Amino acid sequence: MTALLEVEDLKVAYGKIQAVKGISFKVEAGEVVTLIGTNGAGKTTTLRTLSGLLKPVGGQIKFNGKSLKKIPAHEIVSHGLAHSPEGRHIFPRMTIEDNLRLGAFLRNDKAGIDKDIQRSYDLFPILGERRKQAAGTLSGGEQQMLAMGRALMSQPKLLMLDEPSMGLSPIMMQKIMATIAELKAQGTTILLVEQNAQAALSLADHGHVMEVGNIVLSGSGHDLLHDESVRKAYLGVD
Repeated sequence: MTALLEVEDLKVAYGKIQAVKGISFKVEAGEVVTLIGTNGAGKTTTLRTLSGLLKPVGGQIKFNGKSLKKIPAHEIVSHGLAHSPEGRHIFPRMTIEDNLRLGAFLRNDKAGIDKDIQRSYDLFPILGERRKQAAGTLSGGEQQMLAMGRALMSQPKLLMLDEPSMGLSPIMMQKIMATIAELKAQGTTILLVEQNAQAALSLADHGHVMEVGNIVLSGSGHDLLHDESVRKAYLGVD
């Protein structure tokens, strides 16, 4: 059976600098797969390439059995791959609800859109309470909730989350991770890039450790969480 996402020998470069050096991995439907590693490992570059924002210099990306190599970013969304980017990139002067509606820009099913907006408010009640507020008035954690809700509005087959806990307080980080766990329980397929390796591996079915553009270790989330080298390098355990 074909995996939902298949990445094979992916290479990405910024000019002469090769940021991703030939990585391969797959994501099965219903799984949470995480990429962990230090800054500069190539994790964000990988997600940006999968969503069409960067063009690879080599390798293959197949989604639902189809190559994404020549498909522009806005069409990749229509194929079912949504990206909640690092840094959130919400529209600060627009209301929370209008930000969410922008996530459904490819859809024309009004009843379905309204239903999915309500789903975002069920996932993140604070957004529902403040739906008419300008998004720029939200805290960092609340903006992250909005970015995730907006990505879900395209009804993705695969949701890519880039550093969802970055810069958040411990309490807000726990809320975001609890929501990712809830989405997993609902059957959402997730590719997660996250510097909090312990939180990511605790949620993940499979994980891949990236270092300077290469995948150096792969395994189940449970196995990597208990791997001695991973614990020393990423979990702060001696």
